[in-house]
Amino acid sequence: MTEFFRIERPTFDPATGEAVFAYALNDLAFTERLALPAGASQSAAASPAFEKLLGLTAIVLGVSYFKLRAPFTIQAPDTALTTAERAFVIDVYENGLGEFYARNELARFGKLELTAPHDPTERKPALDLPSRTLLPIGGGKDSLVSVDLLTHTDNAFTPFAVNPKGPILTSVEAIGTPPLYVTRTLDPEMIRLGQETGYYNGHVPSTAINSMIASLCALLFGYDQIVLSNERSASEGNVMFDGRETNHQYSKSLGFELLIADTLANATGGALKYFSLLRPYSEARIASLFTKEHKFDAVFSSCNRNFRLHGNDGPLWCGECPKCHFVFLIFAPFMAKERMLRIFGRNLIDNPAHEQSFRELAGLTGQKPWECVGEILEAAACFYTLTRHADWHEDTIVRAIKADLFAQYGEEKLQRAMAECLTDSHDHHIPPALAAKVAAYAV
Repeated sequence: MTEFFRIERPTFDPATGEAVFAYALNDLAFTERLALPAGASQSAAASPAFEKLLGLTAIVLGVSYFKLRAPFTIQAPDTALTTAERAFVIDVYENGLGEFYARNELARFGKLELTAPHDPTERKPALDLPSRTLLPIGGGKDSLVSVDLLTHTDNAFTPFAVNPKGPILTSVEAIGTPPLYVTRTLDPEMIRLGQETGYYNGHVPSTAINSMIASLCALLFGYDQIVLSNERSASEGNVMFDGRETNHQYSKSLGFELLIADTLANATGGALKYFSLLRPYSEARIASLFTKEHKFDAVFSSCNRNFRLHGNDGPLWCGECPKCHFVFLIFAPFMAKERMLRIFGRNLIDNPAHEQSFRELAGLTGQKPWECVGEILEAAACFYTLTRHADWHEDTIVRAIKADLFAQYGEEKLQRAMAECLTDSHDHHIPPALAAKVAAYAV
């Protein structure tokens, strides 16, 4: 039997705020549900733009079910797609699942077959959306820097999250602005099968998924822009696989940002904008900006391991994962040591057990971790700064890797790399007026 994955026609009830997405994987059937807030615009829900975005959302959410078997055939018989939208869907199912394919050793690049009706209308009629900002909050440093930038440039926004918990809730409480939350309920059978023999499991492009959910809310509740908090180093991949670079953070990359921004614009007649406010910045630059504000120190966390294991109802930082190590490393050149230790609860670069992890981050061994961490040379440059820093130069890891760091890169390259990390890029598509205001504040 030829295996297939089929996306059924999704439904949305504006009275209850429930969106329902149905899928078939061979002889298996799955249903996923979104619970959106009450008060959706009836006219927006009935618009061709919303119908288009609902269909695209169904396709993007489908990656969670598709990956159980990763068949070569994808069917969307009830969702008409333009030529550009077909390219977007293939990109999500190829590059968005790049890490999943690499770690499961599945060759799928260039081999997927998508069958769907053709939509000849490349751009839907323009909507009239209020000039308002929807800002996804992840509970980590990045979105909170966006909060600071928008606040100090007098740009009002609404915090947004899907299935908020732990540091998302505490961060939003500290922000003090009423949020917009969505509850996403995955089919429990998919979760169970993912642990069974004969089925695959792995990473999905969560930023793409949450962005499509945000687009539904933008139309239903009146927002003309979705502002992400993805930095420029998210565009760097991890490994080559099946003839292509695979990137753990692909759906945070600039390439994907441009693709989804174009998709959302065409679906709404140009009314809905999508861009990352932090795209000009390196992770180190974002860390330096974070130091301006203290009110989030006790509530934010970038630790994905504790988020997965405990929903971050436990400690904010596990202190053992590559993400914890990377965030500690990029904060250290800019933040007082006493403040660092209050945030993390311990000195992560003074523990010999962490040496291998830090060596991987700096490109001295192994590969870049499958995590949301910055560029290898950026990590190496931050370590170089610490070898010259009064607070950190005597710590165990700094002393242990200093000679290898200098031998591999050389001081001149490390100095140039650190200077580049602190130089803002022009490779972004933030609206010019907003970009100018942010640049004036973020000095």
